[in-house]
Amino acid sequence: MMMLQDGSTQLLCLTASSGVPLFTRGASKQLPFSVIGSLNGVHMFGGGQGAVLSCCETEGGGKVVWRVFQDSVMLIAVTGGGGQGGAGSSKEEEVRLQRLLENVWSCMVLVLGQDELANVRNVERLKRDLRSCLSLIDQLLEERQEGILGNLTHCADSLLPPNPNLLQEAVDGFAQAADSEFGCLIVHGRIAAATEKWWRLAPQEVVLLSALMRSLSASGSASCDYPVFLPQGSPTVAHRLLRFQLLPGADVCVLCGPTPSLHRAESGLVVRFWTPLVDTLRDCLAVGERCLPGSVSLRPDVLALLLINRETRRSVSCVRTKHPLGDLPLPSKGRCWELLRHFYTFSTTRYFSQEETLCVSPEERAQRGNTEDFVHGFSHQPLQCYLVTEECKCYGLQTPQHQLFLLIPLSVPTFVLRMVATQTLSDIVTATGF
Repeated sequence: MMMLQDGSTQLLCLTASSGVPLFTRGASKQLPFSVIGSLNGVHMFGGGQGAVLSCCETEGGGKVVWRVFQDSVMLIAVTGGGGQGGAGSSKEEEVRLQRLLENVWSCMVLVLGQDELANVRNVERLKRDLRSCLSLIDQLLEERQEGILGNLTHCADSLLPPNPNLLQEAVDGFAQAADSEFGCLIVHGRIAAATEKWWRLAPQEVVLLSALMRSLSASGSASCDYPVFLPQGSPTVAHRLLRFQLLPGADVCVLCGPTPSLHRAESGLVVRFWTPLVDTLRDCLAVGERCLPGSVSLRPDVLALLLINRETRRSVSCVRTKHPLGDLPLPSKGRCWELLRHFYTFSTTRYFSQEETLCVSPEERAQRGNTEDFVHGFSHQPLQCYLVTEECKCYGLQTPQHQLFLLIPLSVPTFVLRMVATQTLSDIVTATGF
């Protein structure tokens, strides 16, 4: 009997010691309490026998992944058969779910701090406190905004503005005036500019702070003063996140200490640094979901792309909404984003390296390595790969600094794919310095 509908994912959170449910999210039809108890019980039984149960597959093709954090909280992800459209292999689905559990735990630390989660004194109080995390957890679980891939890649989703120098100067000056070295400008949910110290945060922290900014922006408030913990940099001491809406779709934030007050920053600093740049911000907003400035001209045979800078852990991605190749049957916009996710996971679990940012021990990382076994038999690192599906062709290119993933129409000859990829990478890097 299948536990969930095909393609759905349910997240369970329990206390590790007693198995008391703290919350469940996802999937319209929740699992019965007896099933939740069984999932917790089989994990505890394995632990009692000296075995760590981390993943299993059901008869119907579903998957269950367990993870215990700080010997205090257990997270379980359960998927129905079929995965996401049936395109991903068992290994790819396991990677996706493991990353989901790590992101959810870090999200809980971001909002509540590690101490409250690691030392549970009152379960009912913890249940109430965890409600403040749920909207952010839902965002991670449901992947609501198309084009936001940082939850999977742990690279900061970025937008490359047409006037980067002006925005960079404004962010640096605004952060300094707020007695902070950590400032960031978010446009359409993506980072358009940030201070140097912001980029030095752990990649997962940058991704989660961007997700939190999207959640706060969606609440409709013009400004807020929000306490946050940094899951890796400061899991036990809170910082203040000051966020201000500059224009609809454009927000700026700083991480700071006790000063300045929200009122002083809003009435003085925001007006001083950002009012003169209203037209520049509008130009940045006009870039939209393309994420690339007008100076970048993409080839007509590029359906979608994901470009990762491996050194800075930033990424840009886009899907063409209007394709110049005319009336050829092409995947929809939503399907292109889905295929791009699948191809990224396909490539990084088989061929390309995926810089590990998960908070796991070296022993556990070696035990559950994300790379397929046959790759370890080669003495070299693959630099390119391609995949031909019924919907499009996919091409991946890896250099010491970049990874590029492309979706290309079936009408393009396979022998041309490499040229399309190398030219696309060159065009973007030459025009933007990304």
